[in-house]
Amino acid sequence: MKILQLDSNHHVLKNRLEQHGCIVEDDFHSDYQSVLDKINDYQGIIIRSRIPIDENFLLNSNLKFIARVGAGMENIHIETAKLKGITLINSPEGNRDAVAEHVLGMLLLLVHRLEIASHEVKNGIWLREENRGDELMGKTVGIIGYGNMGKATAKRCSGFGCKVIFHDILPHLEDAYATQVDMETLYSQADIVSLHVPLTESTHYLVDENFIAKMKKPFYLINTARGKNVKTSAVASALKSGKIKAVGLDVLEYEKSSFENLDHLSEELQYLLSSEKALITPHIAGWTHQSKIKMAEIIAEKIIDQLGE
Repeated sequence: MKILQLDSNHHVLKNRLEQHGCIVEDDFHSDYQSVLDKINDYQGIIIRSRIPIDENFLLNSNLKFIARVGAGMENIHIETAKLKGITLINSPEGNRDAVAEHVLGMLLLLVHRLEIASHEVKNGIWLREENRGDELMGKTVGIIGYGNMGKATAKRCSGFGCKVIFHDILPHLEDAYATQVDMETLYSQADIVSLHVPLTESTHYLVDENFIAKMKKPFYLINTARGKNVKTSAVASALKSGKIKAVGLDVLEYEKSSFENLDHLSEELQYLLSSEKALITPHIAGWTHQSKIKMAEIIAEKIIDQLGE
């Protein structure tokens, strides 16, 4: 089987597949059309986010599988892939621990004002009362989306003495770390909201003015899912009013589809970038040295299993 790898990944992925008899060719630079022109030479592709696998791409290919090194599948036209019988593979198990730790890191920085206090001391400002922290112990964390990332986050939050509740569209997911609730319960109880949902029609702008208005208490918001799950203007307004205490965003509404940079800077995003109540990172929650290896290993094993079938 010939496989085209469109993004750079840990070498264990290519090595493992070649040991299994596959021919794996790399193309990390060609544009969409150049890849499309040669796609019929391959039975499988391995992607991250650089090239959109849209309806046109799929209709003009004879692929047996598409493997996404990561969790989200929104850059693949899933309906067309299913129609053509193309197997879709991803690896959310590989970076769930990285994402969960990133969520906790963001929360600790925000509630204990660690980044603010450190910056002040480095600039000769010594303020103790102004930097009094807000403990995680006893707070209610509301997780939306209880897949690999949500479960890993719940496990860590429970270790900090938090009560963890979650909402998911699938039933019967409750475990030792979190209690499944409806959205009304989450609105009324949560002190912290952490998003772990894919980007779909129903989750686009999941957190908007209406969502924020329904929250009964001022809350902390963390988003390590997809940028367009959160409406930037609504969050900026809520930060100004105090309805959102602080926000941690690893993903932004204005990210390019490749996640490599921003399309533009809106006035609301510029406000967040200048606010001490906003902690923003460049889509790196799942981006650790360990997750790079784990995702490559998991994708390799899933592809090998698929070949066996």
